[in-house]
Amino acid sequence: MPLLPLEQARREMEEMLTQFPIVYPTQNTRMELELNGKVVLVTGGSKGIGLACARGFLAEGARVAIVSRGQANIDRALASLAGALGFAADLSDADAAVQMVDRVQGALGPIDVLVNSAGAAKRTAPADLAPAAWHAAMDAKYFSYIHVIDPVVKRMAARRRGVIVSVIGNGGKIASPPHIPGGSANAALMLATAGLARAYAASGVRVLAVNPGLTNTERLQEGMKVTARLSGISEAEALQTSLAAIPLGRLAEPEEIANAVVFLASSKASYITGITLSMDGAAAPVVV
Repeated sequence: MPLLPLEQARREMEEMLTQFPIVYPTQNTRMELELNGKVVLVTGGSKGIGLACARGFLAEGARVAIVSRGQANIDRALASLAGALGFAADLSDADAAVQMVDRVQGALGPIDVLVNSAGAAKRTAPADLAPAAWHAAMDAKYFSYIHVIDPVVKRMAARRRGVIVSVIGNGGKIASPPHIPGGSANAALMLATAGLARAYAASGVRVLAVNPGLTNTERLQEGMKVTARLSGISEAEALQTSLAAIPLGRLAEPEEIANAVVFLASSKASYITGITLSMDGAAAPVVV
């Protein structure tokens, strides 16, 4: 079977990079972060970074629940998440999100850590944008996060403890033509993170975020397709161009993003709140 364009580009880039001693994790390992027995809810936990986060928390001894829109995706993920629970919900629906939180708490108890990783705005060429695309982006990313954050942060504040970590994306910091509506949703989430952290710090709740750059997940291919179309090049060439702009010379692996999320959610990061951590391989060398 011939290689798909993205697979071919990845293989070619891996061959180019064999001359450099690059070491990065391929699986989650225990970091001893005092998360044993903590109740962790991971939205978007059936794939990609969310799935890697679920595995990371399980490795630390946490009690994990994942959420995804489709039950089939949940079932596939749970096959590799021994002891985790799965719940299907459409988080763009505020009522459905609250009901999901109630179900998780009914099964596991109060939520100690919330990781938001559900939802991604569709990449759209600027010429194809219409108001509906902007609304769809906010529903897919911003409100899918806020609908879970709102009930959870208030319950955490009532108990005077808890951590919320959102996986957002560097598109909220660095404007990209195919990702303007999604980037706008990301920027709004970055502001919500900082604002909620300030509002709830006195109640014992920490609120943080990470901004991954290009990461080796299924979502990457959609972005490369739009970038290739806008630039008049192949998907493989689009990927190679993107990789060339990353000083580390490669994509992030989901486990690398997850390791940061797990650490930030732990007591080892107890004085860190209100920040959004960029994880883009130094692709955007900015101060803030």
